[in-house]
Amino acid sequence: MTKHHFTLLALGDSYTIGESVPLHESFPYQTLQLLRQNGLHFHAPEIVAQTGWTTFELAEQILHTKLDEHYDFVTLLIGVNNQYRGLSAEDYKTDFEFLVKKAIHLADEKNNHVIVLSVPDWGVTPFAKGKDAKKIASAIDAFNAVNKNISVQHKVHYVDVTKSTREATGDSSLLAVDGLHYSAKEYAKWAKEVAVVIESMAK
Repeated sequence: MTKHHFTLLALGDSYTIGESVPLHESFPYQTLQLLRQNGLHFHAPEIVAQTGWTTFELAEQILHTKLDEHYDFVTLLIGVNNQYRGLSAEDYKTDFEFLVKKAIHLADEKNNHVIVLSVPDWGVTPFAKGKDAKKIASAIDAFNAVNKNISVQHKVHYVDVTKSTREATGDSSLLAVDGLHYSAKEYAKWAKEVAVVIESMAK
């Protein structure tokens, strides 16, 4: 009898691909490394994500990408580029709800096999120097209120990474060399939380 090999689909933007760090240091890959260490068998994650994508661009890509019919687990992290471009929280809400429903469908209609991650706060990074950090934080909080509310409504898991990303204010080791994205050290924190959620259902 062969052991079941689980599948993971990771949907998102630069924070999902791990911009400025090697692929294996991204949070989806670190998540699977933790799960494999605990004896679970996983295929390499399938990633549909690109730096700069908004919710609309991710939705468009999903509609035009040949994906498997179903995955055992799906993660979704998207929204920072909506905020960065000054797009409305109302449009974000519409797009994000579509993406959550799509993620649930791709997870074989198993709501609890979908994991949403909150949007990180880039306002504390060196890249944001000269910008209004409080205004950025407030906008990020507003977008996260939207994605959390939708996550609760659709009974999917929600992992808050925003608080952790704000620790980069006083700890440059949490940032990648580009001064905007995160290091393997920060992604390891996200991976640990996501792995706990997945492991509870994969046993």
